Amino acid sequence: MDDDSLDPRQPESVAAVLKVFAILQSLADRSETGISDLSVRLAMPKATVYRFLQTMKSLGYVRRESDSERYGLTMKLFELGCKAMQYPDLIEVCKPHMQTISERIGETIHLGTLIDSEIIYVHKIDSRHILGMYSRIGRRAPLHCTAIGKVLMAWENAVLRDAVLAGAEFKRFRDNTICELPDFLQELERTRAQGFGEDREEFDEHIRCVAVPLFGVHGTPVAGMSVSFPTFRFTDAIGAETVALLREASRDISRQLGCSQSPLDEAAPPKRR
Repeated sequence: MDDDSLDPRQPESVAAVLKVFAILQSLADRSETGISDLSVRLAMPKATVYRFLQTMKSLGYVRRESDSERYGLTMKLFELGCKAMQYPDLIEVCKPHMQTISERIGETIHLGTLIDSEIIYVHKIDSRHILGMYSRIGRRAPLHCTAIGKVLMAWENAVLRDAVLAGAEFKRFRDNTICELPDFLQELERTRAQGFGEDREEFDEHIRCVAVPLFGVHGTPVAGMSVSFPTFRFTDAIGAETVALLREASRDISRQLGCSQSPLDEAAPPKRR
């Protein structure tokens, strides 16, 4: 946090607000943190940190671990974040389709939206198998090596897409990660042409993903929905079946979000092999 943001010369009410958000941000960066650690990291007296934590705990935004003196954030903050989305009903609209796909395919399903130059998972259904993709709601992931990131960028307005990608870090995670912008732009053309995005072991080892975009008013992408497979359970046939289910879900969800004609209909469906 910027040193000037906690300037003691600030009016008392403003300084208090800044301290609250400094604590919240610290808890978001490192969950289950103790008062002493927060005091050192934020250069605040322990008594001040304790007082603010107790207030936030009484309001339901912070929890204290029952067997320790460590604190973490609650889902109440996530609920607030969902209400800040352009389409606050997005998760509820998507849940039935995600459940249907889960029952048919049985793998991990994610719903993700854009935040800064990354994606954030806002809802998920876990795989029914013991071995599946590890993730959590609220986790951020890069745009350039995730199937959701690819579909969000592939259908985005070129001006906004370029602005978002200017802030993205093309970090290498695996041997297959696309790390150069020209290569990534070519991948976006491929994604749009085939009507779905793919992650071919580019982010998590031994994980394959397929995804489709979800569209809002004016046909702009507002979220992506993906299914993740361990590579040993992924085949071309199951991939094609999953994409077909995702595309069907995207059309209905997009219609409910105000998109009368899905841009996905412009792309050819994947062929079964």
